[in-house]
Amino acid sequence: MPLALLALAIGAFGIGTTEFVIMGVLPQVADDFGVTIPTAGWLVSGYALGVVVGAPLLTALGTKVSRKKMLMFLMALFVVGNALSAFAPSFGVMLIGRVVASLAHGAFFGIGSVVAADLVAPEKKASAISLMFMGLTIANIVGVPLGTYIGQAAGWRVTFAIVAALGIVGFLGVAKLVPEMGRPKTENVRTEFAAFRNVQVWLAMAMTVLGYGGVFAAITYITPMMTEVAGYTEGAVTWLLVLFGIGMFLGNLLGGRFADRALMPMLFTTLAALTAALLLFTATAHNKVLAAITLSLIGALGFATVPPLQKWVLDQASAAPTLASAANIGAFNLGNALAAWLGGIVIAAGLGYTAPNWVGALLSGTALLLAFLAAHLDRRTRAAGRVVAASPASEAALAAVQH
Repeated sequence: MPLALLALAIGAFGIGTTEFVIMGVLPQVADDFGVTIPTAGWLVSGYALGVVVGAPLLTALGTKVSRKKMLMFLMALFVVGNALSAFAPSFGVMLIGRVVASLAHGAFFGIGSVVAADLVAPEKKASAISLMFMGLTIANIVGVPLGTYIGQAAGWRVTFAIVAALGIVGFLGVAKLVPEMGRPKTENVRTEFAAFRNVQVWLAMAMTVLGYGGVFAAITYITPMMTEVAGYTEGAVTWLLVLFGIGMFLGNLLGGRFADRALMPMLFTTLAALTAALLLFTATAHNKVLAAITLSLIGALGFATVPPLQKWVLDQASAAPTLASAANIGAFNLGNALAAWLGGIVIAAGLGYTAPNWVGALLSGTALLLAFLAAHLDRRTRAAGRVVAASPASEAALAAVQH
């Protein structure tokens, strides 16, 4: 695999750390600015919404420059946003910093997926994408727990200053290691938006929203679930999230490897298993050991869907993949926000802290049905293409053109 993938993974590590570390230092941020925890929660939801908006917007604007230059600009934007958060004099300024940093998130992963896929042979595209996303999974194993510890020991501002420094390393890595691939002559805003005429692109994004949303329905409320139901202490939650991150890491690698061999069968398997695991979590959450094992399994199965879903979008929008790829990253965050909201509704309704697992299973199960529909439409399109190619009229027309 090309060394340029390392630069993309470093950028992904920084982005993954800043996205999730805020959850670990949220009480300290709230205390420093004199706001309530729900108000401080805007730093989480504001980031997610920034990803949804920034992914297609910045990707569309970036069609006028090379992908390498756009990746460098996005890492610079990431550095500015995190530096602004680190030195924010007020809560409002920090919220602006979070949104600025989030604008780089979706476009970086969207453009980075296209670059990663273009760097390798066709049969290794999903593996290359998974290696870039490996930085995001490692962030959940190392970056988030370490950032939380530093934030609690030395102050949350130090955490965000370190994340900004990681962004500088990512910027230099892209500048040094990613080749200047230029900009495809056919790539412009009009052709990029044309990809959304394909119903398969919309199906892929719907699968992303619902499939990975199923994971976030459970993980958003993991602290009360593990402390109130499983019986863990609050201090143990950090290590439980490390287990979840390890599951994400392994699932990402396996998802990329097997998606290169059989993309849709891999997607069917992971979504079905994820649905089953989320249903199972309702029961295993009452036992410490089984809860920890199931949590890791959900992390693995959830992130195993990421490389195949991202590659499916690239395949279906192959003529102009950049905007569709970035929009799919936004779909992940849209799914996170939707799932967290639905999970909160069932808890507020008095159904208990394990109820979000049922919500997650319903979302992932629906994504599985959409995957079957996408595969059926793809087979029908391919069959129609073969019939047209083999028809006498087509052969006569081809012969006329050749002569």
